[in-house]
Amino acid sequence: MLRIRLTRMGAKKKPFYRVVVTERRQARDGRFVEIVGHYNPGTNPPVVEMNLERVRYWMAKGAQPSETVSSLVKRVATPPAS
Repeated sequence: MLRIRLTRMGAKKKPFYRVVVTERRQARDGRFVEIVGHYNPGTNPPVVEMNLERVRYWMAKGAQPSETVSSLVKRVATPPAS
């Protein structure tokens, strides 16, 4: 079963995350199938970039997003209120 989840990157105390499609049993920072975005919580405001087309493709193939990725997808998919 595939999962869409975060993998930690960056230096000690300065993390940023890649949004990856990976096999459910792989380690957090282990092998992955595809990188579909990234998330940097260290900036103000936090930067979230995601290829929604690829995320939807993998979800259609049966990949389950983690809770965090689900909230990030919702944040990216909805336009900001001006």
